[in-house]
Amino acid sequence: MPGYNSDELDKLRDFYRDSLLDDTLPFWLPKSIDHEHGGYLLMRGRGGDLLDDDKSVWFQGRFSSILATLYNQCEPRKEWLDGANAGIDFLREHCFDEDGKMFFLTTREGKPLRKRRYFFSEAFAIGAFAQYAKATHDDALAQEARDLFKRCMDYADGVSPLPAKFTDERPAKGLGVPMIFLNIAQQLCDTVGDDFAASRIDGFIDEIEACVNDDLRCVMECVSPEGNLIDHFQERTITPGHAIEGAWFILHEAKRRGGDNRLQNLGLKMLDYSWEQGWDKEHGGIIYFRDPTGKPVMEYWHDMKFWWPQCEAIIATLLAYKMTGDAKYADWHRQIHKYAHKNFHDTEHGEWFGYLHRDGRISNTMKGNQYKGPFHLPRMQWYCWNLLK
Repeated sequence: MPGYNSDELDKLRDFYRDSLLDDTLPFWLPKSIDHEHGGYLLMRGRGGDLLDDDKSVWFQGRFSSILATLYNQCEPRKEWLDGANAGIDFLREHCFDEDGKMFFLTTREGKPLRKRRYFFSEAFAIGAFAQYAKATHDDALAQEARDLFKRCMDYADGVSPLPAKFTDERPAKGLGVPMIFLNIAQQLCDTVGDDFAASRIDGFIDEIEACVNDDLRCVMECVSPEGNLIDHFQERTITPGHAIEGAWFILHEAKRRGGDNRLQNLGLKMLDYSWEQGWDKEHGGIIYFRDPTGKPVMEYWHDMKFWWPQCEAIIATLLAYKMTGDAKYADWHRQIHKYAHKNFHDTEHGEWFGYLHRDGRISNTMKGNQYKGPFHLPRMQWYCWNLLK
């Protein structure tokens, strides 16, 4: 297949813009803003009906950051800024425990329900604080974002130890923290500036690169402290969509630097390996879990198709094509774009379904829950639109 011509890229640009502004955002706004208790009510059924009024702290930060990003980079619409503010206020008022650690789930009123051992609620709050601080020129909130990033690095470095999930018998280092915080550091630097966050970026990339296994041609979710395969069920399991997301974060970093061959080659290798591992040659789409050694995967949902890996693959393949001009990436982008929009998009009510069986049948019709909401899809649409402007 050939690469894209300029007319095709213009049509894609308009498609992503229109899908975001006319399909995805109207599903969530304005009805998901909770004018009584603050924050967002995002656990929605197919037509937007409210399924549960608990509030995922991840998504109070994630949706706020999306809205503030759109305000900063697309158009200064008041409804986006007001919408972002709803999440910021709820996060600050209800989502931090007395020890400074954030909750994972609250009631509608903001009463805490659950904390988790890791610190991804904090990551998404940093993104929201930084984007909103840029939009409003709020120096105090910008400093809160910087301080929260520093606190997260204390968790990551063991300066402020968190409760352990596993014993020390089988030590490992993982992909998740450096990958997510690479993106958060990029946002922090590009919005309100942070020398400390900038100083951590190369270290995050080194940790990500340590998870790339050239022998198995994959990106591991975790490896031994020496960077070796840990040959057990959980540690062997890879998530191709997660690795593809990390790949485009690294490609984006190469782009931020005005070009960096080492980073570009690393990002492309991660994308190539993860496409090989994750693309379903029989039914299309990115499969959720794989075992790169060929053994069965323990998780029973291993061969399902979730919405978010498809979104990350759409970004990664388009970005790879724009950076290299390699027709291979245009072909991959065509495949994943067509598959995702045919199978996940709800033409009747808008937005995307979240969960499909391997063959493309819809598993359930919910649009929002504790883990799915307005983040991966609108981020993909915004990023691709912005990339093609």
